[in-house]
Amino acid sequence: MAIVWIYPLAALAEIAGCFAFWAWWKLDRSPLWLIPGMMSLGAFAWLLSLVDVDQAGRAFAIYGGVYIVTSLLWLWLVEQQVPGRWDLLGSLVCLLGSALILWGGRAQ
Repeated sequence: MAIVWIYPLAALAEIAGCFAFWAWWKLDRSPLWLIPGMMSLGAFAWLLSLVDVDQAGRAFAIYGGVYIVTSLLWLWLVEQQVPGRWDLLGSLVCLLGSALILWGGRAQ
C-alpha cells in the first residue's frame, strides 16, 4: 500500500477510534461505542506498522503532520465546525515539516 494512503487512513482510524471514546465519555453515548472504537484503534496501529520506514520514531513524526490535517478535516466534515485560517496555516506548517522528515536527506 502506498505511503500516501497509509498515513491518512491511519489518521482516520485513530481519530474515529478516539472519537468513539469521546462520544461515550463526553457525549454520554452507549458503552457499545467502545467496541468499534477499539477496533478502529487496532486498525490504526496495524496501518501505521505498514509504513516502509526504518525507524518507528521517524514514521510517527511523519504521521504527526498528516494526523493534524486529518483532525481538522474531521472537525469540518464530522463536527460541522469550519477550521479558521490559523488552523489551516498551522496544519500546513506541520504537513511541510512531515514532508521534510519524509523526503529530507539523512546523515550517514
